[in-house]
Amino acid sequence: MDTAAELAARLIRNVDDVPLEAFVRAPLYDSRGARLAAGTAARKLGASVDIVAPGGRSCPYHCHHAQEEMFIVLEGHGSLRVAGRMLPLRTGDVVFIPPGPEYPHQIINTSEAPLKYLSISTRETPEICEYPDSGKYLATASDGQQRRFRALQRGGADLDYWDGEP
Repeated sequence: MDTAAELAARLIRNVDDVPLEAFVRAPLYDSRGARLAAGTAARKLGASVDIVAPGGRSCPYHCHHAQEEMFIVLEGHGSLRVAGRMLPLRTGDVVFIPPGPEYPHQIINTSEAPLKYLSISTRETPEICEYPDSGKYLATASDGQQRRFRALQRGGADLDYWDGEP
């Protein structure tokens, strides 16, 4: 039988205890974050905590074709860039983003203080992520714990179905 400590390690994460990794690409992108579900018993849900610096953006404007996302603003305020609009965000807001090209999204800290939020997502695989600003597509597949495939390219680089085949 599992000890209480082993069970807790598989089932519980505290957002204040996880080490944060920097995600910075000056001048626009400036955030720190940690994936919370890694190493847990989670199979279908992903979660992360993200802290966006004042004036920074969390990640490029994108949409998922398979995964659904939810963001919970824990501290601060900013803007949700979504479907070509800017919507205000503040502490306590919960954002729901369904899969599909109708809701490309990006969180931007438009304030003078850090913006901290929790991201929760389904971990659907395979996944296609689309980046409208740059015209890129990211295709990924995994088994839930390990990435099996990743390809990033721009649209318009179509190949003939038989290209390279014997």
